[in-house]
This record gives sequence, C-alpha cells and structure tokens, in this order.
Amino acid sequence: MLGIHELWLFVASGLLLNVTPGPDTAYIIGRSIQSGWRGGAAAAIGISCGCLVHVLGAAIGLSALLMASSSAFLALKLVGAAYLLFTGLKMLLSRAQPIADVAGQGGESSIRRIFWQGALTNILNPKVALFFLAFLPQFVAADSPHKALAFLVLGLIFIVNGTVWCLGVAAFATRAAGRIRQSAGVIAWINRALGGLFVYLGVRIAMLEAR
Repeated sequence: MLGIHELWLFVASGLLLNVTPGPDTAYIIGRSIQSGWRGGAAAAIGISCGCLVHVLGAAIGLSALLMASSSAFLALKLVGAAYLLFTGLKMLLSRAQPIADVAGQGGESSIRRIFWQGALTNILNPKVALFFLAFLPQFVAADSPHKALAFLVLGLIFIVNGTVWCLGVAAFATRAAGRIRQSAGVIAWINRALGGLFVYLGVRIAMLEAR
C-alpha cells in the first residue's frame, strides 16, 4: 500500500529509537518532576508536534532542500542553536523560588511555555529533519507514485508510537517524583539541569557541519 514495504520492521525500529534515552526523554522527565503530569504531557506533546513539522517537511521535500542547500541548512542550524542557547542560559541563571510561587507556575502559561519549548527544540534542530529524510525513505519503494503520502503515513506511525511512550515516561516520572517537587531548591536545580541540556544541544547543533 502506497509503496510502503516491511512495515513491521519500520514499527520495530521506530519503537527501539523511541525507547532509547536521549535529550527528549531527559526533557520530559525534568518537566514531569518540575510541573507534574500536565508539564510532562505538555513536553511530550510539544516534542511530538515538533517532529510532525519535520515529517510534513520530508513529505513536501523540505528536508531534501536542507540537505542540498548548505545555506538553508546553516540558517536553520544557527536559528535553532540561538534559541536553545538563549533558553538554556535563561534556565541556568534562574533562582530558587518560594514553594508557593513555584506551585503558582503550574497554570496555563507555564504549560504553554513547556509545550513550545519542547516543540521548538525539535522544530529548530536540523538533525531531526535529516533523520526523517534518511529513515523514512528506507521503507518506501523507489517507484512509488505516492511518496509524499507514504512519508506522511510512516511519520505519523512513528510519532504516535513515540507519543505513547513519552506520555508513559511522563506518568512514571510524575508518580516517582511527587515529593521532590515540594522542594524549591530541587526545582531550581532541575531548571539548571534542563538549561544545561539546552545549552549542550545548542552548542552541538551549532557545531554540525553543513552537508
């Protein structure tokens, strides 16, 4: 169907990639500890939405453009790196707050901010775009007349499986860390850990070589 082949292998490979710990998992765990289930779920859904942008990009050829054009790759790389560095430094410099103030940050604005940080971290990362371009075509026949639709279907399968896994991670982290969230000092250190993660990702993206 649609030129897709070895779907079982695609699903199995995608599940292995999703369960492998990485920056996304660390971000979800950190936000779950910091803001509870809603924060962890917002982080997970934001990350998935960021991936969806790249799936759509792969379907319409944006990822191919990034690989073919060094200037386009460099522009997206620098924008993504700048965003991650700015966000990471801001979190690293945050101070411990009273417990009441921290609890008050669990409102809609905080959840919205967590969602957009997760989404933009993936949207502005050219490695995610290149990953989908490299991974998805392996399971689509070269002579398929519906390549764009096939990419979209495979990408949605990958994202749905990844979202389910990430929500499970958020639920586990929330249940395991209920007491940790009561400490303003711990929350500040979580902020710094997440900030360090963002700075690391920003530097790493900036150092990628355009291909």
